[in-house]
Amino acid sequence: MKVRRSSPARLWLYIITAFWLLVLLPLSAVAAPYAAYVIDARTGEVLHAANAETRLHPASLTKMMTLYIAFEAVQNGEISLDDEVTISRKAASEPPSKLGLKSGQRIALRYLIRAAAVKSANDAATAIGEAISGSEDAFAARMNRTAKMMGMTQTTFKNAHGLTQSGHLSTARDMTLLGRHVIYDYPQYYNLFSRRTANAGVRTVNHTNRRLLSSYSGADGIKTGYTSAAGFNLVASAERGSERVIATVFGGRSTATRNAKVAELLDLGFRRAPSRAPLQKPSRPAYVGNTTAPGAAGKTIRVVGAVQKSLRPQMRIDQEPVLMAVAAAAAAAQDEAIIKAAISEGLDVAMGSTAEAVPDRRPTARPEDLVLAFAEPAAAEAPPEPEQPPARQPEPQQEIVTRVSTSGGQHWGINVGRYNSRYQAEKVLLRTALAEMTTLDGTLRKVVQSSRGFDANFMGMTRDTADLACRRLQARNVSCFMIGPS
Repeated sequence: MKVRRSSPARLWLYIITAFWLLVLLPLSAVAAPYAAYVIDARTGEVLHAANAETRLHPASLTKMMTLYIAFEAVQNGEISLDDEVTISRKAASEPPSKLGLKSGQRIALRYLIRAAAVKSANDAATAIGEAISGSEDAFAARMNRTAKMMGMTQTTFKNAHGLTQSGHLSTARDMTLLGRHVIYDYPQYYNLFSRRTANAGVRTVNHTNRRLLSSYSGADGIKTGYTSAAGFNLVASAERGSERVIATVFGGRSTATRNAKVAELLDLGFRRAPSRAPLQKPSRPAYVGNTTAPGAAGKTIRVVGAVQKSLRPQMRIDQEPVLMAVAAAAAAAQDEAIIKAAISEGLDVAMGSTAEAVPDRRPTARPEDLVLAFAEPAAAEAPPEPEQPPARQPEPQQEIVTRVSTSGGQHWGINVGRYNSRYQAEKVLLRTALAEMTTLDGTLRKVVQSSRGFDANFMGMTRDTADLACRRLQARNVSCFMIGPS
């Protein structure tokens, strides 16, 4: 019996074929699924979707939520950008990409935020979560509460960095929604996501998405992500004129192919998005802070949130017309009393009813800084001379005053705006007087009508008082300027 022997060339062919089968088959079996989602950022309108509701590994797209909560915590006073964060052993041991932080090291929160946003540093992300909530588990719980309030219905977070973990899943739709909230809820921080480099305290870091930012017109963020289970992910936003589009890709095969696909989707979005559309910002989720923070002994846990407005009691709307009517009636009564007193005094002088100084009958009233009219008294017939006339001094010339000034030389005022109706001006005057009683108490609230509207003025002040009142009102963002004696 003859045994056929394979030639060396055929043997090498078998070996090469077997090698590629061993390499390519496992790779094809674990290749991350593809998903995509494109929206008009202004309105949230969906412009394209592919496999967008499938729960997949988000990788470092997770850090968008980590950073969102960091921005929220800073705004609500839980932590400051300058607060020093002590790096835990867990944070320091996170695998790359990382900033290279050491256990026990102290670093300002602002540098951790930059490292997480620009370099996508996992150690920085973990340190942020621990600093805000006390532990990564407590921070993940807060991430999930916030995601639920945003409408991210298919997302579950297990950590702050996005490294693959069982159950840590999201969708292209949910991540696009999160990106839109980052843009519109905290625009003051959004520039972080477009920085090519950033100072992260211990060193300068480069942006993980600088290629797309440099090559695509209008691109200004947001976040990349990669793990072997997730593939190459990216949520990208670009703005051209008044249009803004957000495109998300899950499961890219490489950085280059992912960027090319995202650019293609952004182009599609700009073609389909209307040139003009009303801006409809997403509703910001309610702030609840930390409700549980295991291991966070000594930390202040805020359940409701920081006070956003002044503690001064706010007037109920239905009280304003009543108070305005009372104030107007009091002002009218004071004006009437002033006029009556002035007329009575003028008549007494004109009729010669007394040769002595007329006592001051003027009631205490609002300051007035204009004497409206003066008149010479009427001449009276000279009485017959007595046999022994007493020595008399010539009588001083008397004046009739139809409007008496009670300003005491206080001829300055302030203007707090011009309005379309007298009612609006009076309403603003009353509200301002209640808010700034220190300098405006006792001043005259005066509405001056002109062809351009109704000026709301406070009159009867010294220059120094008017200047102080304006500065105090301007500190409260109330428009104000001084009015001189002229």
